[in-house]
Amino acid sequence: MGCLSVVGASPCVSSSALSSPTCRLSCAPSCKLILNPIKKNHHLAAFQPAVHLFASNQSRSHASKRNHTTRIFLPHLVASMEEVEETYIMIKPDGVQRGLVGEIISRFEKKGFKLTGLKLFHCPKELAEEHYKDLQSKPFFPKLIDYITSGPVVCMAWEGVGVVASARKLIGATNPLNAEPGTIRGDLAVQTGRNVVHGSDSPDNGKREIVLWFGEGELCSWTPVQEPWLIE
Repeated sequence: MGCLSVVGASPCVSSSALSSPTCRLSCAPSCKLILNPIKKNHHLAAFQPAVHLFASNQSRSHASKRNHTTRIFLPHLVASMEEVEETYIMIKPDGVQRGLVGEIISRFEKKGFKLTGLKLFHCPKELAEEHYKDLQSKPFFPKLIDYITSGPVVCMAWEGVGVVASARKLIGATNPLNAEPGTIRGDLAVQTGRNVVHGSDSPDNGKREIVLWFGEGELCSWTPVQEPWLIE
């Protein structure tokens, strides 16, 4: 018996053909229904049935398991891709002199980030130049170094999922006049040259700056009791 293909509105296959012990109805990869003879055609890939429509429940179950593709619930996939980051936050001399240290720290604490390093530190010129080395060619560089070394700063290392980008949002735009209300600079500063706080602009810079400003043994590894209520 030859092969009978059934596509779309093609004529129905007769019941006698379906009940024939020499035939099987299968679904070919091209989505056509093909009536194949059971003969010595197993070596021909084109005649191999993909799914047997009239197979037993057990056979269909085994086929389903073989063809099963693992599915991951999207939120779980996104969560698995999120990594804990580190960022360096520094309250600049004007923030310290104005007594804003407590308020600035509280904003990061309330957000839910973990403080792993904290110290009051008078920055030497060499460290300030290394920290801002990407700005060496800028005309304001000498004035910036004088500003950062003019008084004590508060050095902080913070940790959390997405902490770098989130901290930048909490801090606000470089120019306080462009910073949104509710941000640190938007609420507490009016001029770029006195914008109160610094925050790392990338995860890589966060790691680099923490190593630059904190020595060995100055960071603390710990687990906040509220962590299960912040992160799934």
